[in-house]
Amino acid sequence: WMAIVRLSAARRMKMLKRANQSSISLPCHATRRRQRRSTEGQVGRSAAGALGCGSHVAQPPEAEVAPGACATGKGIDLHVGSIFLRRADGKLVNRAVMIGPDGSVRAQYDKIHMFDANVGDGKRYRESDHFAAGDSMVLAEACGWQLGLSICYDLRFPHLYRQLGLAGAAMIMVPAAFTYPSGRAHWHVLLRARAIETGCFVVAAAQCGTHADGRRTYGHAVIISPWGKVVAEVPTDDDDTEAGANDGIALATLDHGMVAKARDAIPSLTTNPDFSRDG
Repeated sequence: WMAIVRLSAARRMKMLKRANQSSISLPCHATRRRQRRSTEGQVGRSAAGALGCGSHVAQPPEAEVAPGACATGKGIDLHVGSIFLRRADGKLVNRAVMIGPDGSVRAQYDKIHMFDANVGDGKRYRESDHFAAGDSMVLAEACGWQLGLSICYDLRFPHLYRQLGLAGAAMIMVPAAFTYPSGRAHWHVLLRARAIETGCFVVAAAQCGTHADGRRTYGHAVIISPWGKVVAEVPTDDDDTEAGANDGIALATLDHGMVAKARDAIPSLTTNPDFSRDG
């Protein structure tokens, strides 16, 4: 799943977001045909299972070349996330990548918060068993916009988003594969809260459908304004559906001025005093 960003010099943009499948080398769907039978592939399948995702572990050149080819010559900034990568030290990371219009990698973010949870769908998720956590927040520039990068479970940790907002982010990317139970209960609430708290646009690509092991992901790729309004969304039926039945595109034109307007109206991002607990 991916997000494509097209920006103009007038600091307005069209955000094109695709849920679930894409034509790029991504871990959960498009690369399933390329699963390896080697030890690396077995590790990849095990790691992906801990997340409830696909099984492909991309290598750095592969992770950059295919997205770069899509961005080059089309005048777009391309956000790709997330991808399973093996670092030089052998550890796996869950990474989002920002590609510029020239096909170059402008920024990379490794997911900080590991998804270790039991959400009530009969499966146990242990991302930390296979992945190394990132340790740095990342901002990327795209035609005058500052984008904060995050991934999936990061959404539950508001301090990351607050720091991104304070560092200058006007838009925050949240590619995700929320499980159906947690997504149905929390997805929209958390996304709107992060938008309102930071005064940022929130752009959240989302995997959807029923997977081979019976697990379901929630979908509902969405774009939210700094005021917390849903401005575009790919709806997903709450009834049982076959995998891929709710793929779609959400499209919106975003005005950078809405960020300043929201923050001027409610300046909570910059007026939150420090405090300590007595005793």
